[in-house]
Amino acid sequence: MAKEYDRRNLDFILKEVLDFGSLCSHPYFADYTPDMFDMVLDSADSIAEKYLRPHFVDTDRHPAELIDGTVHVHPSTEAYVKEMGESGMIGSTFSYEKGGQQLPSTVGGAHEFIRGAASNSIVMFTGLTNGAAHLIASFGSEELKAAYVPNMLNGRWTGTMCLTEPQAGSSLNDVSTQAKDLGNGTYSIKGQKIFISGGDNQFSENIIHLVLARLEGAPKGTKGISLFVVPKRRNENGQWVSNEVISLGLYHKMGQKGTPALHLSFGDKGDSIGYLVGEPNKGLSYMFQMMNEARLGVGMGGAYIASAAYHFSKQYANERSQGRKLSNKDPETPPTLIKNHPDVQRMLYFQKAIVEGAMGLLFQCFMWEDYSKCLTGEEAENYHTLLNLMTPVAKTYPAEMGLQAVNQGVQVLGGYGYTEDFPLEQMARDVRIMSIYEGTTGIHGLTLLGREIPANQGKALKLLLNLIQKDIEEAKKQTNIQRYAEELEQEVAKLGKVTMHKLKIAAEGKPELFLADSTLYMELFGLIVVAWQWIKQGTVASKSLENSTSATEKEFYQDKLHTMKFFYHYEVPKALGLNKRLMDTENLTVFES
Repeated sequence: MAKEYDRRNLDFILKEVLDFGSLCSHPYFADYTPDMFDMVLDSADSIAEKYLRPHFVDTDRHPAELIDGTVHVHPSTEAYVKEMGESGMIGSTFSYEKGGQQLPSTVGGAHEFIRGAASNSIVMFTGLTNGAAHLIASFGSEELKAAYVPNMLNGRWTGTMCLTEPQAGSSLNDVSTQAKDLGNGTYSIKGQKIFISGGDNQFSENIIHLVLARLEGAPKGTKGISLFVVPKRRNENGQWVSNEVISLGLYHKMGQKGTPALHLSFGDKGDSIGYLVGEPNKGLSYMFQMMNEARLGVGMGGAYIASAAYHFSKQYANERSQGRKLSNKDPETPPTLIKNHPDVQRMLYFQKAIVEGAMGLLFQCFMWEDYSKCLTGEEAENYHTLLNLMTPVAKTYPAEMGLQAVNQGVQVLGGYGYTEDFPLEQMARDVRIMSIYEGTTGIHGLTLLGREIPANQGKALKLLLNLIQKDIEEAKKQTNIQRYAEELEQEVAKLGKVTMHKLKIAAEGKPELFLADSTLYMELFGLIVVAWQWIKQGTVASKSLENSTSATEKEFYQDKLHTMKFFYHYEVPKALGLNKRLMDTENLTVFES
């Protein structure tokens, strides 16, 4: 199987476009050097090669099973989690105070990208454990931190997030799991949660569930939700006993079968004990930290699965002979490689443009996260504001467009792509969940247009547009991409008009109409910000091409510029239809009840 990602491209984005090595100049990251970042990424390759890549197909063919009340996952999972814990990578991006290595999130994200491209399902175990441990370390009491975080970071225990309930689905307003104060610092938990990824396994000594529940008498809606640590096993008088967290059933998923999704019951017989995180009724605000971290992880999932599909379909196109060039009318000549057919080239460049554009967007977000840690005052606050704005986009664009990219990979293989003999069909099943995980695309469209855009008098959007304009001005200095910079400038202006049009509807007191096409607004917004990322990559490639003496490097930069042009000629024109619909005043989906 082809390697699932291109290290040269990853280095280009991290080093040449984002200059992630400059983080080392800040005191917060001063213990690192750029060479050390390379060593970390090399370790990701080693983990992928030994623990993930060899089991990618087998974890799909032999999914988790519920046997005598315990979920049994693929045996390779245990070795992977153990290696991640022993190497310190589960909590590597945590601050020193929280038990981590204070590694930049940008480097940690790249480490995850490499691992996820090799086996997208199994990496969820460590990703979820990271998020759960970070939440406890951020908001839990000193007792909770000491009791749970160390064993989660060393891989002995795993973690989950438990939000969704059978009757509520994505509507957290309707969470009904109950929490009763027992008066001794503990709470009795009773309720059910569904779709809990990694909710049980046979190898972890304990599984730490973060559960949203309502205290007796709490306000209705999201304002009355509290957060609890509910372990699978609790310590009683020095003995580990069952905490009545019961696996009622496994969901039989179409993809990502290496990670089980559970229907869990808590305290059906009144013997499930939870421990309050932070203050009562503030659980959802705490959980948003883990949710937003997971959203970037889901966006990464869309990108790294699409990356794996692209590199395999590219390899296939370079090996498979079929048909002849349209200019060749001689049936006696041997068939040509399918990469020589223009439509196959279109599909390959579509995949490449989506993958590398999405990577730019994701790692841009990780850099903003790192800046918010290592800078202070207004600068740090501005980067945090930008990250909040872009998180729903960085989750949604790679998830939705990654699905389209993988589908094009299947198409490159033709009939073979639809068989289990090649990995594309598995990738197509795996990637489908990404637009559903951590909030559907529709929910994130509502978040972007309904909350993030209007917040603080549009501060986040103004900050973003200033950054984009600076990069447009820089790109205009490169004569070979000047026209694309000017095109982006025009599209950004059109986005501004659409945004003002939508906000005017909101100001008229018509929320249903304002948000009716928020998913389309998200699609347009994602398209424009990825076009921005391509201008950034194109500017660096153009400058580097002028100074490059190596034939290999020249070829890399030329291909990078070609892909940028492809995105502008094939993807950016889609903004025309989106703009037209979003400015359209004809209402076709909002009806009076």
